[in-house]
Amino acid sequence: MSGNGRIALVTGASRGIGRAIALGLAARGFDLALNDIEAQGAALKETADEARAMGRRVEELYADVSDKAQVQAMVADAVARLGTVHAVVNNAGILRASDVEHCPEDYWDSVMDVNAKGTFLVIQALLPVMKAQGYGRICNISSIGGKHGAPEQAHYSASKAAVMGFTRVLAQEVGPLGITANCICPGIILTDMGRVNLDDPAISNAWKAKTAMARIGAPEDVAGPVAFFCSDDSAFVTGQTLNVDGGIVLS
Repeated sequence: MSGNGRIALVTGASRGIGRAIALGLAARGFDLALNDIEAQGAALKETADEARAMGRRVEELYADVSDKAQVQAMVADAVARLGTVHAVVNNAGILRASDVEHCPEDYWDSVMDVNAKGTFLVIQALLPVMKAQGYGRICNISSIGGKHGAPEQAHYSASKAAVMGFTRVLAQEVGPLGITANCICPGIILTDMGRVNLDDPAISNAWKAKTAMARIGAPEDVAGPVAFFCSDDSAFVTGQTLNVDGGIVLS
């Protein structure tokens, strides 16, 4: 799964799964455009510097993926600095927990705006670039939460289900253009966002018991499958959703 100097844009790359994906792609030979919001600037620089230490070209790009103007400027900046973008990993995402009855409207809107609309906006901005070069690899990060969900995450589950449905249709539209579009569904992964619950031994042990591999995932567990979808090893794979969950969703 060599990147052969191809260029990948990774959103939400400052920490957690996004950071692991960025470093995994760098280790496999991809040059990188790394995105996050400005508040994550210090962490994004750390990720970028680690990738640079592997000998890769890396550019840091700040944008809120839910804002169309910022996304378009980010993509234009990436192309100006690196020449083009061959692959994109739409990883940026948020979770604001609430039950359905009491969920504030702004919780629903913000989660849908970042997780679902953000994925759409980034791809919409990149498609002219990929279409012009007759090549593209799109990897959208959904979640097993989009398949089954959990209490107090209905809006998050809805946003991740939207990403899967969007990816299936996108694959049909862009396939003739030399572009593939696939989806990754991480399971229970120990990140800063996941640590809120997983630091509780009872919750952590309960998830381990539901997982065929009897462990919680690490962000690095997601990097290899993403690299596959970003490489030519997956040249005849599109419209697919891959569970990366250690065996929670057995399908």
